[in-house]
Amino acid sequence: MKIHEYQGKELLRKYGVPVPRGIVARSPEEAYHAAKELGTDVVVVKAQIHAGGRGKGGGVKIAKSADEAREIARAMLGMKLVTHQTGPEGREVRVLLIEEGLPIDKEFYLGIVLDRTTGRFVFMASSAGGMDIEEVAEHTPEKIMKETIDPAVGFRSFQARKLAFGLGLPAELVGEAAKFMLALYKANEGMDASLLEINPFLLTKDKRLIALDAKVNFDDNAMFRHKEFLNLRDLNEEEPLEIEASKFDLNYIKLDGNIACMVNGAGLAMATMDIIKLAGGEPANFLDVGGGASQERVEAAFKILLADQNVRAVLINIFGGIVRCDMVARGVVGAAQNIGVKVPIVVRLEGTNVEEGQRVLRESGMNFTVANGMKDAAEKVVSQAQAA
Repeated sequence: MKIHEYQGKELLRKYGVPVPRGIVARSPEEAYHAAKELGTDVVVVKAQIHAGGRGKGGGVKIAKSADEAREIARAMLGMKLVTHQTGPEGREVRVLLIEEGLPIDKEFYLGIVLDRTTGRFVFMASSAGGMDIEEVAEHTPEKIMKETIDPAVGFRSFQARKLAFGLGLPAELVGEAAKFMLALYKANEGMDASLLEINPFLLTKDKRLIALDAKVNFDDNAMFRHKEFLNLRDLNEEEPLEIEASKFDLNYIKLDGNIACMVNGAGLAMATMDIIKLAGGEPANFLDVGGGASQERVEAAFKILLADQNVRAVLINIFGGIVRCDMVARGVVGAAQNIGVKVPIVVRLEGTNVEEGQRVLRESGMNFTVANGMKDAAEKVVSQAQAA
């Protein structure tokens, strides 16, 4: 689950992480009064969307007066902000953060991310702050320092000092920087974050260390421990069909092609999309119905898949391990009859009771195409999508 910058900073402040003074605004007048209240010579007007690269897209502007902040807010609110992370459709700006201007000396990068290879968090730091960390990793990877965190002992003071020295901070600020990093780790651990980035981590001309930006993503699997975070979710920033899928505990991801994919299991989903592309097609989405592919869940899945106007064919690819193939087949038949599906449906079943499942499909009286294996299923669904 993602949250906005202003929400992340509020949480970080509770853990003792220094952040700039800022006020949320949802109208030009609120922006004006926020700038007045902050009382600095310069304020920064920052669009709040769930995407990076806002500055390059015109979502971060400097105002030298409250009147200018109001005019910037008037232009920014309601705009479609396009960045490298939003795609060409962009995101509508509904909320702004009006923040005090600070005297910038140097910008750095700090981040805590999960290394899925080792199964441990890694604390990263770089002197190349203010840039996309992916760009730094590609062109100047030597500028990224990493400290792997042992979950048994946590992030240690010596690791923080090592990173602080590596950033080239003034010697008198190394202790303060280490304290900042330890507070950041405490916040990451306390919030069950899956990602915590400070970019830039700012050194001001008056020798203060501040989180000028904050990106916080929560681990969805730990949300049962953090009910208080649920009200931070901004549904306007999420794909409507993904929201609908979450109501049925379905995992749905929208893509750009025209072949809908219904699977059970994330690994099978990835393999299904790969083989569709190998066959010359493009997935429109994938939807993981999980282990309980009941008729109700399958029916909900169909409605979500077919709500995408780009869909020209559906591939149902189910491996019956825990769930039986005949149960899936009956769910598919019942759902298709209730909804009145108009696009071609290719079904590949494998596993427990597969023969019975295929019989149910063939005798349903509906125009299902039963495939023999994944390769055959991919070729048939691509062919039908192209002919549709």
